[in-house]
Amino acid sequence: MEENKTELTPKQIVERLDSYIIGQEKAKRAVAVALRNRFRRLKLPEEIRDEVAPKNILMIGPTGCGKTEIARRLAKLCGAPFLKVEATKYTEVGYVGRDVESMIRDLMAVGYNDVKAEMEEQLREKSVSVVEERLLDLLLPGTDKKDEKKASNDSKMDIKPLGFLTQPNPNEITIDLNKVASDMQEALNQANQAAADQQKADEDAAEKERENHTREKFRQMLREGKLEDREVDMIVHRPQGMPNMEIIAGGSIDDLQNSMQGIINMMNGQGRGKKRTLTVKEARKILTEEVLDGMVDHDKVADEAKKRVEQSGIIFIDEIDKIAVHGESHGQDVSREGVQRDILPIVEGSNVNTKFGVVDTTHILFIAAGAFSVAAPSDLIPELQGRFPLRVELESLHKEDFKRILSEPKNSLIMQYTSLLETEGVKLDITEDALDRMSTIAEEVNASAENIGARRLHTIMEKVLADINFEADEHKGETIKIDAAYVDEKLEGISQNQDLSRYIL
Repeated sequence: MEENKTELTPKQIVERLDSYIIGQEKAKRAVAVALRNRFRRLKLPEEIRDEVAPKNILMIGPTGCGKTEIARRLAKLCGAPFLKVEATKYTEVGYVGRDVESMIRDLMAVGYNDVKAEMEEQLREKSVSVVEERLLDLLLPGTDKKDEKKASNDSKMDIKPLGFLTQPNPNEITIDLNKVASDMQEALNQANQAAADQQKADEDAAEKERENHTREKFRQMLREGKLEDREVDMIVHRPQGMPNMEIIAGGSIDDLQNSMQGIINMMNGQGRGKKRTLTVKEARKILTEEVLDGMVDHDKVADEAKKRVEQSGIIFIDEIDKIAVHGESHGQDVSREGVQRDILPIVEGSNVNTKFGVVDTTHILFIAAGAFSVAAPSDLIPELQGRFPLRVELESLHKEDFKRILSEPKNSLIMQYTSLLETEGVKLDITEDALDRMSTIAEEVNASAENIGARRLHTIMEKVLADINFEADEHKGETIKIDAAYVDEKLEGISQNQDLSRYIL
């Protein structure tokens, strides 16, 4: 049975984050409590619930220490609508850049797609039979026609009584030979027509039976997967939707081009349907999407998505330190401070118009993060600082952290590189002392050059395994041992050179 994500305790949340992120206990506890408070608030009486404001979080720490990773894993963990944005792509209205309200529109789009996917999954079983029938229609054109009522449906002969037998006075019978011949010919014609209609009905029934037999035979083959590679012709409909009108609020040039192309296509009627030749396997996917899209109640999806976004939505604003203003404002700093002022009402709580309806941002949880290596949190405007009451400082990573990052998390770096090379039949045997050596070098380089945190391990691993990656096809079936001596050989001279940044970026 699937676990209820809304019932996770802070300890359980931290335990799940530990599977992917090493260290940073303070940050994990802070986001775990904030997330749990979201679930607690939803259980409060309505009059109290509206008064409980989210406790937004400001994470401070050097690059590569896990700020973004914590937010990304938190999103997957809680199942709430989640959006990660970069503060640097927003600018004050009037400057080139994106409107800050677009983050709410993007979050609403994420929530809509999530809810739609859930509802489609619930209807997927019902859609199977409908998709199957449409596939059979493509495989056997014409067999989907419904039985039509024919003139001979009831096999009745509508024969008029002979005129010479229906005289009004039976005592005065007069026979008109011409009338007799005419009536008899008409009766004969009707009998022949009825017989022909009956014969045609019998032939149609036999043909229908043969078609049904063929259709059922194809149905069985379809269910057994024997027709997956057979090609069919079908009209593929691409949903056009409305063009992106965000260009009015200062979208990018790409948004402008896409929107104008969308308007042109709508005016020309293009893109509504295109004939394509597809395999049954490909056609099934497209038909399933079309059928599910038709079965879903889009208004209901929009209402549920709006509710989720307003009550449990999370927005992660990265690089917020890049819009902080250090000292006096001048030049580009004016725009940066303008972005802060524009973000402020969104964080405080305001109504944003989206194509799915008006969204209230009052109870959306905002998590901001930045290295703050040049500016300080105090360089943000006071009103914005006040909207992030929880501040967590993430620690720099050290040798032991690097060693654990290399091997402990799910899908760790060691596992990734090992799995990649196993696809070519090469096995890696990475020893404990090799992990120690790479961790030591990562710490030394970060201390002597720019501190880029765990990202340093990527460059070290790439340099250590550069030759193996290049010559993997020549070592098929071999097991290559990576020990400390091998690491020193590949990174020779780096640990002795003072300007380490020249060797490892």
